[in-house]
Amino acid sequence: MRILLAEDERFLADLVAEGLREHAMAVDVAYDGAAALERLAVNDYDVLVLDRDLPAVHGDDICRELAQQSQPLRILMLTASAGIGDRVAGLNMGADDYLAKPFAFDELVARIRALGRRSLPPLPPVLERAGITMDTASRQVYRDGREVPLSRKEYAVLEVLMQARGTIISTEQLLERAWDEHVDPFTTVVKVTMSKLRAKLGDPPIIVTVPGSGYRL
Repeated sequence: MRILLAEDERFLADLVAEGLREHAMAVDVAYDGAAALERLAVNDYDVLVLDRDLPAVHGDDICRELAQQSQPLRILMLTASAGIGDRVAGLNMGADDYLAKPFAFDELVARIRALGRRSLPPLPPVLERAGITMDTASRQVYRDGREVPLSRKEYAVLEVLMQARGTIISTEQLLERAWDEHVDPFTTVVKVTMSKLRAKLGDPPIIVTVPGSGYRL
């Protein structure tokens, strides 16, 4: 999943973003409402974690604007306003979920994943293709019964390929789904990650490079 985290408390935002990346999520961070709207205009996100009291543009205004648009983006309001009236107001203005601060990080991850399942096609608990078995809950990968330890980025790339079910995935699509906005679109990071992934999966090779198009499994 690709996440936008809109949170003006920089330390908290950076801490949460890094924690989500450890769960194989691609995370962009906006420290105010104007920056959040700029990123939403140019990137496709699965889930927006939205602080309600943002500077520049209030979180409520962002939520209302997004609610008027027809898109699969899901909104999780993350705020210190924890009263029942606050939660009802947030949900009524278009939020899909509401989590009060302080919060348990594991609960945040679980809520984001639940929202992601609603914005993306349903992901089976176990993906299987070409001798590869991927447990999406434990993020464990096996090839012909042998466990394959992967980095979080290698796992994210393989998951995109597994979900594609043999269709070609371009480099641009991999950058969009597995990396955040800070990646250089002209970088060789996809090639490098793909090379490491192929080496770990072993022989015979199962990831095919389609010249001029991308990769398929």
